[in-house]
Amino acid sequence: MKYDFETVCQRIDASAVDGIGKQPGKNPGKPKEGFDVIPMWVADMNFPVAPSITEELEKRVSHPFYGYFMTDDAYFQAIIKWHEMRYGTEGLKKEYIGYENGVLGGVATALTAFAAPGDTVLIHSPAYIGFTGTMRDNGYQIVTSELKKDASGVYRMDFDDMEQKIIANRVHVAIFCSPHNPSGRVWERWELEQVMELFRKHEVIVISDEIWSDIVFEGHQHIPLQSVSEDARNRTIALYAPSKTFNLAGLIGSYHIIYNKYLRDKIELKSLKTHYNSMNVLSMHALIGAYSACGAEWTDELCGVLRKNVEYACGFIETHFEGVEVSRPEGTYMLFLDCEKWCRNHQISLDELLQAGYDVGVAWQDGRRFYGKTHIRMNLASPFSRIQEAFTRLDKYVFLTDKQS
Repeated sequence: MKYDFETVCQRIDASAVDGIGKQPGKNPGKPKEGFDVIPMWVADMNFPVAPSITEELEKRVSHPFYGYFMTDDAYFQAIIKWHEMRYGTEGLKKEYIGYENGVLGGVATALTAFAAPGDTVLIHSPAYIGFTGTMRDNGYQIVTSELKKDASGVYRMDFDDMEQKIIANRVHVAIFCSPHNPSGRVWERWELEQVMELFRKHEVIVISDEIWSDIVFEGHQHIPLQSVSEDARNRTIALYAPSKTFNLAGLIGSYHIIYNKYLRDKIELKSLKTHYNSMNVLSMHALIGAYSACGAEWTDELCGVLRKNVEYACGFIETHFEGVEVSRPEGTYMLFLDCEKWCRNHQISLDELLQAGYDVGVAWQDGRRFYGKTHIRMNLASPFSRIQEAFTRLDKYVFLTDKQS
């Protein structure tokens, strides 16, 4: 490989490491003596960024002025070219792109622009905790439509259930996640067409989080929701960021793509009134460095590395942890383990299982916060040696058979 995805780096200023044991119930506990932390909870990566990002930032930092600035046209052109190359997007223009202080900030703005506190908003479950927290914090009621596994263990949308809940709850705003976090589903075109026809039928505005769009494995393709029909293009607020792909969450910087002028005006007016949406000059340059030829090459290698990690982890679970079920992700770098059968067979609670992992430094995450009743979420975006070490510890100390225990 051309880029380094194997070196185990010592991270600084990292919530995934520094936050361990700081908020009981919200993040993993500290390990017992003799075990270091393998961070597998916060959805960022334990890989250095693409060299083009560092080069772009160093070039900008060498100019010692950080005052008010104008958004460089290179920022918009980088986004347009990236979407053309990676997703086959046509007709994207500068005026359709708007800065957001994080995808969740964009979700909050869109919610408050098109729904009133007390309104019910539809979302799939399992659901990203950032979505549900933002909905609750802004006074919205949540109605979930559960994703169902088919005969092959693939998560699918239940369109009949969605329609019933849209009608019963008079839903006019929905949050959609593509690729889906935490299941790792990369939706097929027919699924996107069917869900958007349902939203068209019931006049539902769609807030589509597509932050994971670059992390898709071989055999699958991210399809922008706005591309499936003219109606989808005009009723969707799409949110993107380079943060998941390039490990840039600490710089803050997302963006929306909105083709419909009415939707765009509502969103931009709402943002202007709060005065919170101010781009950071370094995040602008980081995106320009990321959305480059080097960044594209680096991303392709990253997806290969993550796919190897996913294949290893899922294979290990299938052969070593009888009773633990996992739907193999098609994208993202998250696993969502269903431990219901294992816990029942071994008469152990999910809390006890989580703690056993924490004790040996496997800092995984309680899946109940994601509407997974007996689930654990795991981040696999680390060097392969650390993924191997994590599963070795789980096998030796945590998922013990009756004979071992």
